[in-house]
Amino acid sequence: MYDGDISSVLVTEEQVREKTAELAQQVAGDYADLVRDGRESDLVLIGVLKGAVMFMTDFARALPIRPSSSSWRSAPTARRPRRRVSCGSSRTSTATSAGRHVLIVEDIIDSGLTLNWLLGNLQTRSPASLEVVTLLRKPDAVKVDVPVRYVGFDIPNEFVVGYGLDYAERYRDLPYIGTLDPSVYA
Repeated sequence: MYDGDISSVLVTEEQVREKTAELAQQVAGDYADLVRDGRESDLVLIGVLKGAVMFMTDFARALPIRPSSSSWRSAPTARRPRRRVSCGSSRTSTATSAGRHVLIVEDIIDSGLTLNWLLGNLQTRSPASLEVVTLLRKPDAVKVDVPVRYVGFDIPNEFVVGYGLDYAERYRDLPYIGTLDPSVYA
């Protein structure tokens, strides 16, 4: 379907699956004390924008504790339940209220600017804790140093697609992370 568009595969489907499971086990170990009698924990997962949906879904499935889930969007979309509260020009669920343990789930950290803003915004809501898990990080692209507790893979500063990451709304469906051939976006 994307013949010639992908220059190379950086992270295979199997590597994504294994790393997601590994990260879920790390988080579960760190948050094990939040589980009460097998019920939902006080852990809230917040996925960042569309790209994180695949990672967040697989991560939540691999997580042996039951978190609450929410998502952060760059702008409000269709009708939302009344229990939503505004976060500036974005929206997030009231599940991030004071006293909850919040884990931001990111697909990729490039510059760190969006994540830096989101961390600052959520910190004002007085969570019990606020941490970040990301599948991918580009250390050479970071412009703002943000605290990231859980990192799947550090990758080179190249244009990557797949597993939720896109270019012009294409390639999200690839089960792996690949570099996009420059001829596609030049």
